[in-house]
Amino acid sequence: MRIATWNVNSLRTRIDRVEAFLDRHDVDVLAIQETKAREDQLPLMGLQAKGYDVAAVGYNQWNGVALISRVGLEDVQVGFPEMPGFGEDAAVEARAIGATCGGVRIWSLYVPNGRKPDDPHYVYKLDWLARLRAAAGDWLGGQTALVGDWNVCPTDEDVFDVKQFAKSTHVTPPERAAFQAFLDDGYADVVRPHCPGPGVYTYWDYYRQRFERNRGLRIDFVLGSPTFADRVTGAFIDTDERDPAQGTGAPSDHAPVVVDLD
Repeated sequence: MRIATWNVNSLRTRIDRVEAFLDRHDVDVLAIQETKAREDQLPLMGLQAKGYDVAAVGYNQWNGVALISRVGLEDVQVGFPEMPGFGEDAAVEARAIGATCGGVRIWSLYVPNGRKPDDPHYVYKLDWLARLRAAAGDWLGGQTALVGDWNVCPTDEDVFDVKQFAKSTHVTPPERAAFQAFLDDGYADVVRPHCPGPGVYTYWDYYRQRFERNRGLRIDFVLGSPTFADRVTGAFIDTDERDPAQGTGAPSDHAPVVVDLD
């Protein structure tokens, strides 16, 4: 089985690229982040014609997550237990959706950005990760994959210049500790062994030709439970999908991450 995760930065804008990506890599399950639309606004006919089922959640033009599967889509769950909301009314955002696909419990996750270390959104981000960890502890015994845009660079190797981020989110010790906690609990970063070394990124800002200069961040991950990790036979980051010279239309600022299971 082949599983992928991709922050598409608007599914309506990138639908042609998504359909081409699924065909090109023969993907069984694609977890998407930042659909940026309600489910009834999504262009799903082409995906359904290719034999994919879709589960999605989105409340407005922000956030939004989805799972696209041709190997089953069972027990769909929007949000994880005790998932916090944000703002004065603590509104729950469209940031997590889970389903069982081909026997694997897959969660498409869009972790809050945090904005700035002194911003309430940063506190929300840490709370969101802590609540996710609490829920995910109960899932370690099964075949579980926590996939998506984590908005964290776990190590200095995961950012093109850590000094430029000295006063920014994504690299602060609390964020890194929150990510490491999942690994300490037993989840594994199943992509890193197949994509080693510095300079391996999944996100490049549109600003100042960051992609062409490979000044990126590694913030998109597939974390697997032990039984899931044991099945992983390979993984890669499709950087061509981020290349403005490839495909039709403008690319997302993220590249898809692909994992193969036996």
